[in-house]
Amino acid sequence: MGDAVTGGEALVRALCGHAVTQVFGIPGTHNLEIYRHLSAYGIRHVLPRHEQGAGYAADGYARVTQRAGVVITTTGPALLNAAAAVGQAYSDSVPLLVVSPGMPLRHPRLATGLLHEMRSQTEALRGVAAFSHRVSSVTEIDAAVARAFTLFRTRRPRPVHIEVPLDLLEAVEETGPVRITPRVAPLAPDIEAVRKAAEVLSRAHRPALVLGGGARGTTASCLALAEELGAPVVTTANGKGIVPETHPLSLGVSLHSPSVQRWLAERDAVLAVGTELAESDLWSRPPALNGTLIRVDLDPDQMYTGLPADVAVVGDSRVSLEALLSEVRGHARVEDVVGPVSDLRAARDAETAERDARWIPYLRAIRSVLSDDAVITSDSSQCCYYGALPHLPLGPEGHYLHPTGFGTLGYALPAAIGAKVARPDRQVMALGGDGGLQFTVQELATAAQLRLPLPVVVFDNGGYGEIRDEMAARGDSPTAVDLAPVDLPALARAYGGQGTRARGADELAAALTEALRTPGPTLIAIPEETP
Repeated sequence: MGDAVTGGEALVRALCGHAVTQVFGIPGTHNLEIYRHLSAYGIRHVLPRHEQGAGYAADGYARVTQRAGVVITTTGPALLNAAAAVGQAYSDSVPLLVVSPGMPLRHPRLATGLLHEMRSQTEALRGVAAFSHRVSSVTEIDAAVARAFTLFRTRRPRPVHIEVPLDLLEAVEETGPVRITPRVAPLAPDIEAVRKAAEVLSRAHRPALVLGGGARGTTASCLALAEELGAPVVTTANGKGIVPETHPLSLGVSLHSPSVQRWLAERDAVLAVGTELAESDLWSRPPALNGTLIRVDLDPDQMYTGLPADVAVVGDSRVSLEALLSEVRGHARVEDVVGPVSDLRAARDAETAERDARWIPYLRAIRSVLSDDAVITSDSSQCCYYGALPHLPLGPEGHYLHPTGFGTLGYALPAAIGAKVARPDRQVMALGGDGGLQFTVQELATAAQLRLPLPVVVFDNGGYGEIRDEMAARGDSPTAVDLAPVDLPALARAYGGQGTRARGADELAAALTEALRTPGPTLIAIPEETP
């Protein structure tokens, strides 16, 4: 015989059974039965100021722990508030679980005016999540949770929504033991595909490695392969730091560089690991490659999208690269490419030297203060994608969290909160612009309430600088891109944190050093000239 529990307790018990110890969310009228049981099952809770912030915080938590980030919302508008974060997690392959109540089981198709009523939460979330599962009984809840964790652990991790009808949350049913996702060995690649890839790489005179987020956790194999092959390494934004960016073979995050794209097109073999090789990685249409493209990916769909694979290696990246390294070792043709790589770095930097010069002294100051294992979260802001991604060197000890693909604004601050909650022993810093910050600036209050030592570095150019520049490049008069001045340091103080301005790299280094030892958030505004 099992226990008789409510749907709310069944849900919390299932989360606990899958080792969930931290959730993010906001209580509401319809989800109180979930909140009732959190502390009894040892699950901690962070209260953000908006459900979008809850989603980004859970995303940041997931990226630094490699565990699922969990969000609890109430019905209707609260769930839709989190939808942008769900879309970002889908784009960046982040294991995010959003749980919410839904309309009652026998809710009629016609509108009745019930609180938070909407036509279909599941249809709305299916547009941005891997799947949305509406349960029909209390006993089905733990199966739905197990289904989500099975996806997280065995396939390309992407966000999932589970909806529990609000009458089921209070309903009591007898349930058995919690169903837990079974242990599954990492997917091993086809050995013939590995051998074919190894043959191509061993014969190559001009090989290259392209690493995406799916290669995270494979640093040793990637470095060994690069050195064995004499292959330069370039990464996507999500692959930043997998190989130390100070390594002689590293080109860092520079797939968007025209020089690097021309160089890549001339390689006779390209090994792409855990990357879509898509417009969001390249900032342009994928280039035509003249050599053989080997793709290693857990997701078989990636083998024929974007740039189709000439050699497809489907499997867990760590297992696949170890097998590939074993086949290649001792057979590759190695040429000295350190000099050419240095020349290519110089050519890449020369392309954007005038544009990027304003950020580089500040980024050097940040690098001088932060430890090697620091976590940096960034926004979809110019200082991040033009500045920090290519010019702030990182190694595998650290983390750089950036919202690629979906390209949402407002990610950096709440993601930093989630990362700091997950790794309280690590330095964590948020980086962005004034426009992006103001999408989720209210989360300064969350960081203040939690007393998290959290520097928030903001380049203030008075609006949406990227869109302003794009309008000017089209010959248009900039329209609706200038924001009225806001005293951002004062706003941070109003939320319970600290705030200051840095008008030079030395001032930033001093302010950042102080912020890292000050409980609560410290907003450091860096004024930029507005064209």
